[in-house]
Amino acid sequence: MVLPNLKLDDRFSYADYLTWDDGQRWELIDGQAYCMTPAPNRRHQAWLGELHRQFSNHLIDKPCQVYLAPFDVRLPDAPEDGDDETITVVQPDIVVVCDHGKLDDRGCKGAPDLVVEILSPSTSKRDITVKYELYQRHGVTEYWLFYPNEKLLQLYRLGEDGRYGSPQAFGPEDQVAVSLLGELVIDLTRVMKE
Repeated sequence: MVLPNLKLDDRFSYADYLTWDDGQRWELIDGQAYCMTPAPNRRHQAWLGELHRQFSNHLIDKPCQVYLAPFDVRLPDAPEDGDDETITVVQPDIVVVCDHGKLDDRGCKGAPDLVVEILSPSTSKRDITVKYELYQRHGVTEYWLFYPNEKLLQLYRLGEDGRYGSPQAFGPEDQVAVSLLGELVIDLTRVMKE
């Protein structure tokens, strides 16, 4: 499939997505295609690397696993949906998955336990609004939104009602206890040092 002819109002499935070979990174949200280029800036990548290092070091020999983009997260509307019926596949900056039954050679099928997005100018509106609703609807337990320009983390936790409550806000001097992962504490002084 040659994607320059892609129309933004077209609807696609994960099966379509698997045929795209234009060298770009794409996401599908409810069947709509979003191009993930241009590449993130240096600060984004530095924060991503440090966050991944802290998660990864903590999770050595533990049941949960951490992955960083590009890593496909398929969010089918029903567990039995196949590639043709699945119309949402995203590539969050970081995901933590504790249910190994959701992992396969193509990534994750079903909601990760934790998702981290570091805002970029080209994706920030989608991360703040569309993906917030998407992750809430699919039951992602924690959604972390990093604002690099403001040096701010907003952390959303899923409540018993299946909705995200008011976010907790953290700055560059804070430590974030990740109750979902036991004793893990993310040191934001190391993440936001630039």
